[in-house]
Amino acid sequence: MAQAAHGSFTAHMVGHLLLGMIAPLLLVLAAPVSVVLRGLSVRRARAVVRVLRSPYVRVITHPVVAAVLNAGGLWVLYTTPLFHAMHGSVWVHALVHAHIFLAGYVFTASLVGLDPDPHRAPFKLRAGVLIAFIAAHSILAKWLYAHPPAGVELADGQFGAQLMYYGGDAVDVLLIVLLFTGWYRATRPRVSSSDGSRAVSS
Repeated sequence: MAQAAHGSFTAHMVGHLLLGMIAPLLLVLAAPVSVVLRGLSVRRARAVVRVLRSPYVRVITHPVVAAVLNAGGLWVLYTTPLFHAMHGSVWVHALVHAHIFLAGYVFTASLVGLDPDPHRAPFKLRAGVLIAFIAAHSILAKWLYAHPPAGVELADGQFGAQLMYYGGDAVDVLLIVLLFTGWYRATRPRVSSSDGSRAVSS
């Protein structure tokens, strides 16, 4: 797939969906931070927690910032010479793919992360950011359908853009389901363990 992506925009888009949307979602669902904390000593676990609570991490994991890094990075990639520069340099290629994966992970975790998050944004904000991201991603796919990157055959560019549009929608539906599932679990009425009476959580 990686080799084919150098000559096929469709193959490149398959890699984009796998690396930037599907892999981050699967990693988020695996709750990697919780796994790491359970495997470390108390001293090292506290050091990791301090890093996670740092102002820098708090900023980049805010849903708005994460969405800008994710969607904005894609717009820069496909609307500037960066797309062709990526295929001409191993280092640029590695940096672009690292950004796509990490930005996808941070964005997904900021919306539906299962790991403990002391800075979790309110549900309405996360829902609004997800809607804005879906719009930005869909508009970019439609733009690519009409304006494939220079040097890409029209049919290949259009098929890759359609794959980006519909494949992205499929992952976005999963994000919506996970977002509302988390909201439901956090707000549903719960049964008191003492007398069985119901109490609505705040």
